[in-house]
Amino acid sequence: MDTSTLDLPAPTAARLRRPGWRDPRLLAGVAMVAVAVALGAWAVRTAQATVGVYAVRDTVVPGQAVGADDLLVVEAGLPAAALDGYLSADQPLPEDVVVLRTVGAGELLPRAAVGDAGDVALRPVAVPVRSAPSDEVVPGAVVDVWFTPAQDSRAADEGADTAPRVLAEAVTVAEVQRPDGAFAGSGASVVHVLVPAGTLPDLLAALSADGSLDAVPVPGSGA
Repeated sequence: MDTSTLDLPAPTAARLRRPGWRDPRLLAGVAMVAVAVALGAWAVRTAQATVGVYAVRDTVVPGQAVGADDLLVVEAGLPAAALDGYLSADQPLPEDVVVLRTVGAGELLPRAAVGDAGDVALRPVAVPVRSAPSDEVVPGAVVDVWFTPAQDSRAADEGADTAPRVLAEAVTVAEVQRPDGAFAGSGASVVHVLVPAGTLPDLLAALSADGSLDAVPVPGSGA
């Protein structure tokens, strides 16, 4: 048996080739990084882009005329799809325009919230209330108008209904006149409400009847 050691060639270590600029994998990686950077820059620019739109200074109610003095120009970051829904400050304000629905103080003014006076289906009525209204009764708030007939013995004997009843539900307050000074405790407050035409007969009849009226706020509407 031949036990002599065989002389075998020593293995040669494999060398890693340094990738060149023409390596497809390197080119693909560079392209992906470039696209990610470009998308990131576009997203930042889009997020920082703002446009000038109109906002109302104070709460406005249906039927109220609005002009330049009633509005503010604010820079808002709105998506392109939403821009057409608001009045742009780059365009002149339409003339003789009124508000069709309540817009709160500081809110952007939507195009759909303005129109002509003929588009307003509500009518203002001055309601003298029995007692001073609560602090929640402010322009733009929503109230129920109640009527309480006079409580006299003759009406009771005749079987007249003297229970309080609601005359107008969920109507918008346009203005509130509160007495001050020497008349502050007299309860001579007047709440101007906007009512549908169908509610006018009952409300006007109550104004000329013996009894008292109250404006009861809907909770949260005057915040």
